[in-house]
Amino acid sequence: MTPKKKTTKKKKYYRGIGRRKTATAEVRLYKTGKKTITVNDEKMKEYFPRLELQEIIEAPLEKLDLKDEFRISVLVRGSGYHSQAEAVQLGIARALVDYDKELKSALKEDNYLSRDPRMKERKKYGRRKARRSPQWRKR
Repeated sequence: MTPKKKTTKKKKYYRGIGRRKTATAEVRLYKTGKKTITVNDEKMKEYFPRLELQEIIEAPLEKLDLKDEFRISVLVRGSGYHSQAEAVQLGIARALVDYDKELKSALKEDNYLSRDPRMKERKKYGRRKARRSPQWRKR
């Protein structure tokens, strides 16, 4: 009986999920192909035209100097553009940790791996919104 060889299967892509408020981003990092970022089958610069949002998304890649290493495909749903951008940032950071565990400490240092837990507060009965009371009238 011959011992089985241990084979390390190379992954097709590295995956990370990011969430913020009600936005959810599924991120895939590919080592092959043209080194671009696509969000919902559009170029990142078309989906997120504001430079501020593009910088939020690319921040973990800039920190590690890996901007031109991966082809990144993102599927993002829910919430607004800013929350979606922050969800993509968290997804990219988690996918980079899936790619190389040694990057975790560098990403954790700048809080790229921590999820922002703040959510919208629910509306209560007898109120106009979560906390706003009806206007008080004396007469």
